[in-house]
Formats: sequence, structure tokens, C-alpha cells
Amino acid sequence: MLALNNTNCLERPLSAGFRMLGRLVGRFPWWFLIIPIAISAGLGAGFIFLSQRQSNDIEEQFTPTGGPAKNERKFIMDHFPVNDSGQFSAQRLFTEGAFASLIAVSTSTNVLDINTFQELLKLDKAVRSLNITIPEFGSEVDFGYQQLCAEIQGPNCLSPNPLISAVQDNPELIEKVNVTYPMFQNRTFLGMYLGGVKLGPADTVLEAKALRLVYYLKEDKAQDRNKSLVWLNHFIKTIPQQIEELQLKTVQVSYFTSLSRQLEFEGNTKSVIPLFSITYFITIFFSIISCLRFDPVRNKVWVAAFGVISSGLAVLSSFGLLLFCGVPFVITVANAPFLILGVGVDDMFIMISSWQQTKVKSKVEERMADTYAEAAVSITITTLTDVLAFYIGIMTSFQSVKSFCIYTGTAILFCFLYNITCFGAFLALNGRREQSNRHWMMCTKLRDQTDSERSSVYNACCVGGSYDQVTDKEIDHPMTLFFLKYYGPFLTNIWSKLVVIVLYCGYLASSIYGCFYVQEGIDLRNLAPDNSYVVPFYENEELYFSNYGPRVMVVITKQTEYWNLDTRVKIESCMENFEKNSFVDKKLSESWLRIYVATAEERKLNISTQDLFIEHLNTFFAVAPNYKQDVDINSKDIIASRFFIQTFNVTTAVDEKELLNQLRDIASRCDIPLLVYHPAFIYFDQYAVIIQTTIANVLIAAAAMFIISILLIPNLLCALWVTFSIASIIVGVTGFMAFWDVNLDSISMINLVICIGFSVDFSAHICYAFISNVKTSVNNRMIDALHSLGYPIVQGALSTILGVIALSAAGSYIFRTFFKIMFLVIFFGALHGLMFLPVFLTILGSCCIKCFNTAKVEDKNEKHEPENANSHEHSENTLEERRNPIDSNIFHLDHF
Repeated sequence: MLALNNTNCLERPLSAGFRMLGRLVGRFPWWFLIIPIAISAGLGAGFIFLSQRQSNDIEEQFTPTGGPAKNERKFIMDHFPVNDSGQFSAQRLFTEGAFASLIAVSTSTNVLDINTFQELLKLDKAVRSLNITIPEFGSEVDFGYQQLCAEIQGPNCLSPNPLISAVQDNPELIEKVNVTYPMFQNRTFLGMYLGGVKLGPADTVLEAKALRLVYYLKEDKAQDRNKSLVWLNHFIKTIPQQIEELQLKTVQVSYFTSLSRQLEFEGNTKSVIPLFSITYFITIFFSIISCLRFDPVRNKVWVAAFGVISSGLAVLSSFGLLLFCGVPFVITVANAPFLILGVGVDDMFIMISSWQQTKVKSKVEERMADTYAEAAVSITITTLTDVLAFYIGIMTSFQSVKSFCIYTGTAILFCFLYNITCFGAFLALNGRREQSNRHWMMCTKLRDQTDSERSSVYNACCVGGSYDQVTDKEIDHPMTLFFLKYYGPFLTNIWSKLVVIVLYCGYLASSIYGCFYVQEGIDLRNLAPDNSYVVPFYENEELYFSNYGPRVMVVITKQTEYWNLDTRVKIESCMENFEKNSFVDKKLSESWLRIYVATAEERKLNISTQDLFIEHLNTFFAVAPNYKQDVDINSKDIIASRFFIQTFNVTTAVDEKELLNQLRDIASRCDIPLLVYHPAFIYFDQYAVIIQTTIANVLIAAAAMFIISILLIPNLLCALWVTFSIASIIVGVTGFMAFWDVNLDSISMINLVICIGFSVDFSAHICYAFISNVKTSVNNRMIDALHSLGYPIVQGALSTILGVIALSAAGSYIFRTFFKIMFLVIFFGALHGLMFLPVFLTILGSCCIKCFNTAKVEDKNEKHEPENANSHEHSENTLEERRNPIDSNIFHLDHF
């Protein structure tokens, strides 16, 4: 342990290397300023590829790569192709299909009355009359719904609703038809067509609140698919006007198409673009205010403004480079510039803080050397932790997370490079201005002593360059003195410690409680903007059509002897196991084999041999052609077949997860090789991996952070406290996600990865500042640590929150979720750094100090270095350590 307490073999040479770099930047600032700007201009040209690199396919980005349902879909596609010209069946689609849908909600109590149905027929007619003009064979051809619709029983279009077909354009018939639910006329399932149902005797519908119309289009041929896409786009543009012109009085109509989710998702970016300018203005304003001094020479206004510009250059360069390299640009990446802005400004504060600790009378290049030796090492540590945390996130199975982590990790790396080159050069140029005692705006030389004969306004505006004559450093900021004189003594009071311990227990208990109620998976409605037309459709669908869930395919995947009685018994046993499940309505199952066997028994047909089974099966298909789509026959071998089960009461994400897991478990235990599939399972697959992936990423990142802490922060106890802080903050963020209605999905997973890096930033430096302090009193040690780090923590936390606060006003779940979790990360991180950790360290500090001091004594006994030419410099450093022990030992906080 003592050996590990001296793990500064990397820190010392790193500090020496940055000292040389700082001296070089101070000597040649213009080169280090111009070259990064030129590189940014060159790499920024990569944005010309932005439109080509955009990859916003919802399935590709927000479902796990290699998910089981994708392989299952491939099997269905190969063995059960869709026939939408003559034998179309919606339940047999392996995708959602191409469709337009309307939900009409009655403004009274019943949608099944004459007046309402009269308006519904008008609505249906309006949709059917929508025509598009498509160039074909050198001329323009008009196409309407009748030419593009999915067909059933020959050239007839599939009805948008069975009840529409039943009334046959006569609304008066609706009150004469005996509507039963969920099966209508014992052959049509009404679960997806009729909602808000109130039943009477014999499952007769007394009243219903909503009715859905679904218009399926052809898509099995490329030419038909392209025409259908054009018609659906035309539908989206014109249907609002059509509904308005109909002046419907008895129903309210919402609409949706198979294109809507994707189109609305892609429109999310537009809602956040105006927020970039707002964010940059807020951040620049905050940076200037934070660095503002009343001394017209020591004022850092231009430095603060350029720090924000430097972060913008980092985003331009990194994004441009990755676009040149062909990395997909996903909508989640639009969050990154807000985060990078906050990170870059934090680094700027550290550089400025370290500059202010140097002696004002030293040469600029020497001040830059001292600044880099202190600050650059610090921001290197936290840059490594942040970049590593993001690059570890690339291992996830969600493409949206991968792209975000690649772009953000690379941007943080560029932000670091530009801070130690471009921003450092500007800081050096500003240092030259200060050295010559010139005004921050006018650049005219000023007096350094007040003139009693001049007015107070003149002395305030035209006299500057003051500094602490004792330490030869710039005068402390008032906020720094606040932490020294007021906050530090208050927090180390015994009663304050008791209150903080109680608060932490409450925080931890609330967080753990919330962790058990975090919902998993992304709700697809959240991918659309808040003001999207799809939102009311989703709301009506959930309100009136949530009784019944997906109609699931049960597929036999291997060649099977169906004519064998034992085999049929096994198949039937499997189906019964499915039907016993609490999510399955056994009365609504559909099996071609059951019907075929029952028909054979009724007609006394022999189906006990392969030849007879196939011969009679072909006759059966002639009578029931739909079932032919459920059997894949190659010569006389049945390669695969499928049945259907109807799920119900699948209303929450937890239900969806349980349904998927239970059905797959039943299939795996069956004696016959089975798979279960529905197009929605593509999205349900995220439940199977989201928790495991998140935990794995968090654990790997936390372990990596611990190793980096061991290598670059020379104290094992400090690394252990860092690990504790990471765990505590992650638990808090995860728990409070539940209280703030944030699901655990691929979007929030990004932020939990971020949480790792930022947890290190908050905790590492406050721990090391306390442990390495030379004072004997634990309270005095902590007061000194807060004096040195309190204001940088506040600056960093506020700058990061201000960097993302504009996202809280975004009209999109994606961006608001990013803000919410970043706010939780920053708030809880600052709370640990400024309150919880200081109290815990003072309570348990005696053990920490004893171990650390023992390690230092052993280190001195083991290493006897002879004096050399640098002995004079060493003695000067020792004197400086006596004056301000915190400044000489601490890594200034990077991100905070």
C-alpha cells in the first residue's frame, strides 16, 4: 500500500514536459495561435459531407445491433414473403408495412351511431380520393389510393376498418349490425380497429369511444414501394387541410403514417439549432463575468471570450475530421457541442486560475511555464478520464451511443489540444499586455499608482496593475476569500457535519429507492418533437387501443414431420404453453394446423403419411388461401410454418419486457424448434441488453478511472475516495432519473457514461488537496482545500450547466433528457465536492493523513538525491510551499 501511495512516476515527467511546452508557447505565441486556427479552417471543411454522413434511421440507431429479433425477421422474410396483391394480411407482415392511419374519437359517448358514421364515411372517401402525379415512361400519370392499395380477394382493396365494410356506404346500417368484440362475426379481430369499448351480453358492443382506419399500401415491388412513399408524403401534407374542410362535428381526428416516426425524428435537429447561439451568448457572458476584474490591467475579458471561441474551434475541427473519415452523424451528436462548450470553459478557468498563482513580475514565458506545469497536468488527468469514459462507451450495442461517444470523446481531445496551444497562446499575448501595464480595451499604458489629484472615476478606469506585494501574485477573487473565511469554517463545524451526514443518508436512501423504479427502454413517441402531429395519435392509441398488444408469430424453424401424430402432439403442447401465459388470450389464437387437422377429421381424411398430408393440404389451401402464406413447402417437405397468438394487457415498458422474455423462454423449452416474432420485437430487444450494457460500461469505465487515478494522482486513498464518489453519484443520478420521468434507454445511457468522467473531476482534486496538506488539523486542511478549489468547482459547475441549460427549452425529449441528466450529474457532483466529501474526509481524515504522511516519510528515506545545480530552484519552491501549501501540492480542478 505504501508503494501505491507513491504512484507519481508519471505526474513528475508530465509536469516537466508541460513546463517546457508552456515556456515555448510563451516565447512564440503567434505560431501557437495561428496554426490551430488554420487547422480548424481546414478540418471544418468536413462539414460539406454532413448531409451524406447523417444516419438517423430509428431502427438502426436505437435498437441493439445484432438483436435476436433482427435475425428472426430475416428468417421470416426468407420463408414467408408478403403477398400484397390479392392475398394481403396485416398480421403476416414482417415489418410494420406501408400505411396511413386515422383515429377518430367521438366527441360524445359513442362512435357507433348514424351521425358519427356518416362523418366517418366522408373521412374515408376523402382519403381514398387523394391522388398523386408521378412521372412514368416520359409522361405524368395520376395515381390514387385505389391503384396503390394492398389488395385482398383479387383487385379489391383491403378495407380500412371492418365496420366500414359492413355498412356498405350506408351509415344507417351501423345501428342494425350486431357488433361483437373482440371478434366481429366470428372471423375478424376488432382489437386494433375499435377502442374504448363498453360490452353488453354475449360480447355485444354497447358503445365505443374511438375507431381506427388503416390504409395499407403495396410495397413488395420496388416500383410500388416508391409510389406508396410518394402517396404517404402527400397524405401527410394534405390530410390536415382535408380534415378541416370536412368540418367534422362529432369526431376529433388524429393521423399517422409508417413514415411519420422517421420524418418527425429527423426534424428534431431543427428545434435545437436556434439554441446554439443562445448557449454561446450565455456562456460567453458568464465567462466574462466570472473573469471580470475592476482592475483595468488584470481584467481577463478578452481571455474569457476567446476561451469560448477555442471550444467552438474544437467542435469545428473534431466534427469536421470525423465527417471526413465517414463516421455516421446521429441526431444525438447534436448534444455534444453544448457539453464541449462547458468542458472547454472549465479548462479555461483552470488555466486562468493557475496563471493568477504565478508571480506577476516574472517573464511571460516563465509564468506560462509555471501555469502549464500546474494546470496542464490537471486538465490532462480529467481529459484522459473523460475521453476514456466516452471511448469505452463505443463498446455499446447501440449505434446512437457509439456515434455520440466517438464525436464527443474526439471533441474533448481537440478541446484539450486547443486549450494548451491556441488558448494558451492568447493567454500569453494577454500576459504581455499585462506585463506592459496596458488597458484591457484601449491597450494604452496606465499608471500603477492612484493619483490623489484625480477623480475616483479616473483612478478606477485609468490606474491598474495592482497585485499582492507579499506573495507577488494577483489578488484573490472575493469568492475565493468567501470559501476561506465563511464557508470552510461553517462546514467544518460539528453541527454542520451532523446535518450533512443526515442529508447524505436521505440522498442515498432516495437514490436507491428510485433505482428500483427506473423504467427501461425508449418510448417511440419520444422520438418526435412535442408539437408533432403524431403525439395526439400516440395518446389516443394508448388511451383507447391498449387492451390488446402485438399479434405474435410462433414459427417452427426446422423441417418437421407434421403428419406424425407424436409431432402434432408436441406442437399442440407448445401452443398450449403459450396460451397459458398471462399475456396471451387463448381464445384468439390462430393455427393452420389445428384447422387443417379438424377439417381432416371432420371429412375423415387420412393424413398419416407425408404424401397424403401434402395432397390434402394443397386442397385445404384452395379453400383457405390465406393459410398458404403460413407454410413454406419445398416439394413435399414443409421447411417452416407459423401460427399466431394474441397478446393483451401489454401497457407499459415493463410489460413489454416481460412479454418478450416469457415468450422466448416458452419457445426455448419447447420440444419443437421455435421462434416468436413481431415487428415490435425489434424495439423490445433493447430491454434485453440495456441494463447489462449500461452496468458493463459503467463498471469498465469506473475501473479505468481508478487505474488512471492511481497512475496520475500519487495516493491510493485518494483513488479509493474517487471510486466511492463515482459510485455515489451514479446511484444518485440513476435514482433521480425515475423521479424526473427519464427512462433508462440509449439516450440516458450516454449520460451515465458521461457521469463517470465528471465524477472524477469533482472528487479527485478535493481529496488530494486534503490528504496532501501539511497542517495537523483535519478541519484546517479542509478549509485550505475549499479555499483553493471551492470557487473553481462553482465556476465549472455553473459553466457546464449553462452550456446545456438551453436544451431544457428544446421541444424534444432527446435534448431535454440530455439536459436533465447533465443537470443531475453536475448538481450531485458539485454537492459531493463541496459538501459530502469534505465532511467525510474530516471525519475519517486521521487514517488518511497517517497513511499519506507515512508514505512520504518512507519515500524520503528511500530516495536520497544529491544536490545539484537546481538546488537553488528547489529551495525557492520549498519557500513557496511554506507560503501556500495547497497551491504547491494540488492539481487544480479541471472540469470544475
